[in-house]
Amino acid sequence: MDRQAMQATHSSRKPAYGKVYLIGAGPGAADLITVRGARLLAQADVVLHDALVTEEMLALCPQAVKIPVGKRCGKLSTAQQFINKQMIDSARKYALVVRLKGGDPMLFGRADEELRALEQHGIAAEVVPGISAALAAAATTQQPLTKRGVARSVAFFTSSTAPGESDQVNIPSCDTLVQYMGGREAAATAQRLLAQGRAASTPVVVVENCSRDNQRIQRLRLDRLESGLQLCEGPVLVMIGEALASRPQQTLITADGQDEQNAA
Repeated sequence: MDRQAMQATHSSRKPAYGKVYLIGAGPGAADLITVRGARLLAQADVVLHDALVTEEMLALCPQAVKIPVGKRCGKLSTAQQFINKQMIDSARKYALVVRLKGGDPMLFGRADEELRALEQHGIAAEVVPGISAALAAAATTQQPLTKRGVARSVAFFTSSTAPGESDQVNIPSCDTLVQYMGGREAAATAQRLLAQGRAASTPVVVVENCSRDNQRIQRLRLDRLESGLQLCEGPVLVMIGEALASRPQQTLITADGQDEQNAA
């Protein structure tokens, strides 16, 4: 076989697309990404990353082309269809494409839409899980979401919806509630829970900028949640339920080392 024929054969075997990895970046701190996620970042040709992915995290892939495709509530965001197109176009050009998503890709990460788009084009994809914000918040506050004899069920939910959908979602019936993208939506949740008969003294823990240098923790009562949320500026996660009550000997320390106010 002559050289031209060999080159043609090699070209015909080359895949039309590279492989796309949906990787969970975790809650924010760069050292909370998984070992597999960090290894793939170091090998990536291109990284399409969320707005909340930190510069420290992106430093793990200095060799890669970096494309911001952030989505932030109430701010200028990248449309999901455009993100899907960016992934497909990148897979045409590069062998290893990373879609880097905050938290875990499979929880409030629009992974279904992105996987569908890749599958429609026959593009190989793999999901690498990450630490979700709820578990990171429970860890950083040393506050388990379940507690024997008190809480045996947990629900993760969000009021964020697709365009045209009602934001009046049903609040799950669980011992512990964790509201993602809390903000002002969590204030409405508190009002609805109180109207349903939930005790005003129900413990609430609010974690802002979870795992980052500017992390802030507030321990409140359900009836004081709205006033506490007014102090928040960064991404917020709200945990509600009796399992969030402080332990008698628990030291309440904020991220900056100051004693934390316990308003329960």
